[in-house]
Amino acid sequence: MKRDTILSGMRPTGRLHLGHLSVLENWKRFQEKYNCYYMVANWHALTTAFDDPALTIDAAREMVLDWLMVGIDPEKSTIFVQSEVKEHAELHLLLSLITPTSWLERCPTYKDQVQQFREQGKDITTYGFLGYPLLMAVDIIIYKANLVPVGEDQLPHLEFCREVVRRFNHLYSREVFPEPQAYLSEVALITGLDGRKMSKSYGNEIPLYSNPKEIKSKVRMMVTDPARIHATDPGHPDICTVSSFHKVFNKTAFLEIEEDCKKGKIGCVHCKKSLATALIDYLSPYWERRHELEQKPDYVWDVLYEGSKTARRKARETMEEVRAAMGFEIPGSTGNF
Repeated sequence: MKRDTILSGMRPTGRLHLGHLSVLENWKRFQEKYNCYYMVANWHALTTAFDDPALTIDAAREMVLDWLMVGIDPEKSTIFVQSEVKEHAELHLLLSLITPTSWLERCPTYKDQVQQFREQGKDITTYGFLGYPLLMAVDIIIYKANLVPVGEDQLPHLEFCREVVRRFNHLYSREVFPEPQAYLSEVALITGLDGRKMSKSYGNEIPLYSNPKEIKSKVRMMVTDPARIHATDPGHPDICTVSSFHKVFNKTAFLEIEEDCKKGKIGCVHCKKSLATALIDYLSPYWERRHELEQKPDYVWDVLYEGSKTARRKARETMEEVRAAMGFEIPGSTGNF
């Protein structure tokens, strides 16, 4: 039975944090059921970090180590680097010729991100940044992925991708690309230490690859119930950041801790210590696996080299269909000069 194909990726822009963990654990499950392509999206990173390209190289290895330590298996999934598959750039160029700019300008995140970076003193209004939703579409359809794990906030991007597919297939009267569907997988929402979205830019993250000392330090910084003054005061775990972490990483004890908090039987200091212990227990097997991987300094590069070769083969097959559909084939040519 033919498996459905999934494409997903991450930009290598810094250390992964706990907010990424549930995504990676989903990736691990997907590879048992689907044909999975997992991409280091280093060209996408350059849309905002174009002035520091070395960052994407240095960060790529660290990010893939995190993938591998969580259980992404190169024997089961294709793990590759976007820039190593030059066909992405060719297809992006060809699709840019048929994609109306109005489709790109209505992208809901475009103006928000431009404003966000302007507030940081950086202008990212480049041609490449405007076109990044099209490059995202290319990443998906060049592997003919029919399932894409997304959150609800990313659904407009996927609908844009489907519009591009429909336009291409209609213009050239060939069903070259399938219309990818959203895979709305369950992802645990992990807030930062201050209750906001966990983000390196906010400085409120807990690194995925850490150590017990750092975990304890980070947990001590967490915001708790602001209305609770004394340890014996009844707590409100529904508004407490620490409680939200217990719910994800300390499931067996969560209900008891929640009830004790409501009754004022447990103070915030004790609650944080319990959480730190649970987090260390949860993450330690991953840390041990990463430590083993780090003893083989070339292993990540070997994984990416082989994965990129596999991805290129599939991308080349797709591009042969694209060129034929658009009339770029020279009669009698094998396509190689």
